[in-house]
Amino acid sequence: MLKHDDKGKVTDISELKKIAIEIRKNCITQVVSANSGHTGGSLGLADIFTALFFNVMDYDKKKKDRFVLSNGHVSPVLYATFAEKGLIKKEELKTFRKLGSRLQGHPSIHDLPELVEISAGSLGQGFGVSCGIALSMKRDNSKYRVYVGLGDGELQEGSIWEAAMFAGNYDLDNLTAYIDRNYLQQAGKTEDMMKLEPLADKWKAFGWHVISADGNSFKEIIDAYDEAKKTKGKPTMIIFKTIMGKGVPFLEDDFQWHGKAPSKEQAEQAIKILDAQKLEAQK
Repeated sequence: MLKHDDKGKVTDISELKKIAIEIRKNCITQVVSANSGHTGGSLGLADIFTALFFNVMDYDKKKKDRFVLSNGHVSPVLYATFAEKGLIKKEELKTFRKLGSRLQGHPSIHDLPELVEISAGSLGQGFGVSCGIALSMKRDNSKYRVYVGLGDGELQEGSIWEAAMFAGNYDLDNLTAYIDRNYLQQAGKTEDMMKLEPLADKWKAFGWHVISADGNSFKEIIDAYDEAKKTKGKPTMIIFKTIMGKGVPFLEDDFQWHGKAPSKEQAEQAIKILDAQKLEAQK
């Protein structure tokens, strides 16, 4: 039984670690069932999603705080989090990417209208939508916030920088974005494909408050979001350094796992590793 504070948030780091391990297992379940999907990025983001959905956001089917997944190909971690939060049934994860399933390779507002803000697919578009939602909420004097997730390879899309200029211009301090900075994309290293550095300086130049943090450390993740909530007059960009494939050593930091599912044998090995980590976390 999870321990919650009086606001319904999980604050115990050891509890958050156990949730993240289950989310990683849920990701493995999906990609193996489909024999396809984006394994590496989903595993790397499990800690950030755990913190966001169990500690940071006021989020349920009423969509108080809003979350937009702009790099929709890491949908396994989103669905895995929904399942762990009880918003969908865990059994449904086994339908991932199957014909007629609500859980397609990219989240669809038509399949999960109560949970998904936009149908993600083309990289870069979700970020602009999140900025528009934030402006609308700000003009309505809403007390809630907008959160959006970006991949670092996604930053090579020109529409990202149009939206960055827009958010800075309208002082969208109710908007917090994060970058999954694992330095990898489908074909290799980001800095070999299209250099992104100096990344923090670029966002600052567009009028954003910038935070750099370890995206696989719960303390740093939660501290970063707390700082974002306190920031006034500017949108906040959190550059989270993560490890692709985090939690399963033979999948870690290898771009070849960007969009590939492990075999059944590899999946069984991965689950054993994650189960061992959970036992360790319970001590």
